[in-house]
Amino acid sequence: AVVVIYLMLSATFQSFRVSWVILSTVPFVIVGALVALNLTGSTLNLQSYMGMIMSVGVSIANAVLLISNAETIRKSSNDALGAAIEAAKLRIRPIVMTTLAMVAGMLPMAIGFGEGGDQVSPLGRAVIGGLIFSTFSVLIVLPLVFGWVQKKASIVSNSLHPEDEESIHFV
Repeated sequence: AVVVIYLMLSATFQSFRVSWVILSTVPFVIVGALVALNLTGSTLNLQSYMGMIMSVGVSIANAVLLISNAETIRKSSNDALGAAIEAAKLRIRPIVMTTLAMVAGMLPMAIGFGEGGDQVSPLGRAVIGGLIFSTFSVLIVLPLVFGWVQKKASIVSNSLHPEDEESIHFV
């Protein structure tokens, strides 16, 4: 699944480096989910793995939101770190709102009330832990990684698509 996501991101952004930057948030999600499971005394099982997968999906979506904005700003300003910091400032509200909505939605499941609640509670706990660490990584670590990786990147698009404004046209 990670390879397929990487290839799709590479095709979308037309850059293998930007795809690696986006996927750099995945380890934070896994660590956050494992920390939450450890703190609550939950075990690794099918439910907690599903929670990690859900958290990775939301994390990738947040990272794509931030990086697509940062890449647009970088191409106009030619300053990768400044563009990433500006994108983080512009996208902090949607990213935090997404995290808070998911955490609020998973809280009843993580508490484990009701019949069979103890069986599905690891899913909610893994999602909550993964999203908390993911939000930190997307808003703080990801702009720094983007600035470091894209510091010397060209602002000219390598696309051969005729409708791209900055594409290189062959005559």
